[in-house]
Amino acid sequence: MNPQHTGREGEKIAQEYVRRFCTIRHTNWKHHRKEIDIVAENNGTIYFIEVKARNGSRFGWPEEAVDHKKQEHIQVVAAAYLEYFQLCPPAIRFDIIAVTFETGGHELLHLRDVF
Repeated sequence: MNPQHTGREGEKIAQEYVRRFCTIRHTNWKHHRKEIDIVAENNGTIYFIEVKARNGSRFGWPEEAVDHKKQEHIQVVAAAYLEYFQLCPPAIRFDIIAVTFETGGHELLHLRDVF
């Protein structure tokens, strides 16, 4: 799988997973040149979810790609999202969903409230 295909497949898997416990408000919501992969909501809490996918762990685990700079970008886009839609939720949460593709399947890791 090429990197673009891996990313798209990872996002599809993550969206299916998130739908089990949240309502997805938006996917790939952009603010300037930055984006949030999934914006979801459950019981008033808004979830900003970054999805990372990799073919195996040879080049590191997917979640390791969400460094401090990426976290800052996500927080900026999240603030813009809340302002754009005039939302003032009682709580917000930043999660990472890491999808690792291995021969014959995939593994999903959901890291909750990580930054």
